Amino acid sequence: MKKFIEEFKAFALRGNVMDMAVGVLIGSAFSGIVTSLTENFINPVISLLTGAERYTLQDAAGFASNFASSLVNFLIMALILFCMMKGVNKLLSLGRKPAAPAAPTTKKCPYCLSDIPIGATRCPHCTSQLEETAAVR
Repeated sequence: MKKFIEEFKAFALRGNVMDMAVGVLIGSAFSGIVTSLTENFINPVISLLTGAERYTLQDAAGFASNFASSLVNFLIMALILFCMMKGVNKLLSLGRKPAAPAAPTTKKCPYCLSDIPIGATRCPHCTSQLEETAAVR
């Protein structure tokens, strides 16, 4: 059972699974904004142009209020998801060891100070003959 839980944890906390979950949640929250925009702005304008319904200024204020509410709900959802992902990333980084620094692959030419491959015996920039003692500065 312990191995099953460890495998599930490794699956659930993989980057692409977390990204997909955040995408679905943000998408559903954004669909609320689109629905509100359609119901509160586009439909009344179409109705006004076609003469199907008449809206008053009081209705327009209610429409703007509904849309603003949907926008605030989306921003709150996005903020909560952002904070949750920061927490999950911090928890995941606690168990990781920092990567060892890579061995240098270049060195400086002592004559022209250009970066050259570490195994070079002649500088490709100034064509100076390099000594074996000319190492990385």
